[in-house]
Amino acid sequence: MNAVFPGSFDPITSGHMDVLTRAAKMFEHVTLTVMHNARKQGKHLFTLEERLEILRAATAHLPNVSVDSFSGLLVDYMRQQQKSIILRGLRAVSDYEYELQIAHLNRQIGDAETVFIMAATRWSFVSSSMVREIASYGGDVSEMVPRASAEALRAKFADVYAERSGQTVSPES
Repeated sequence: MNAVFPGSFDPITSGHMDVLTRAAKMFEHVTLTVMHNARKQGKHLFTLEERLEILRAATAHLPNVSVDSFSGLLVDYMRQQQKSIILRGLRAVSDYEYELQIAHLNRQIGDAETVFIMAATRWSFVSSSMVREIASYGGDVSEMVPRASAEALRAKFADVYAERSGQTVSPES
């Protein structure tokens, strides 16, 4: 059985990786799929290409995981890929209420089943938006994200990290 794990992954977190790693043990193959939403163009920290690169680096150790992207309805992507299982991670009850509605809609319009995996308790408070916020102030997010995400965040906010550590950054860098 194969599953699709959709998300914006801006960036992928340790919670995402926890769910993905556990799913990779349960499914023959998992496709990590970055949703490309034209209405959110310019609202992501990382471009689609950057996110795909980060995901490939973060998942290189998982042989049955691949990375892809799509735009449009997830159920259309599922049909095109001939897959019927959507994987979603849950952190808290509030996630469940939101994800349950989407799961019912996906089953109704696309005959896709959703499998929920609870993120480990230690990651229940971590979200991509919180990680971006902390990194934007030069905070240490290395425990909350895989190495590829941490490196990308440090590069994206290099001036903030340099300033915080007392270094100067030349305008050319």
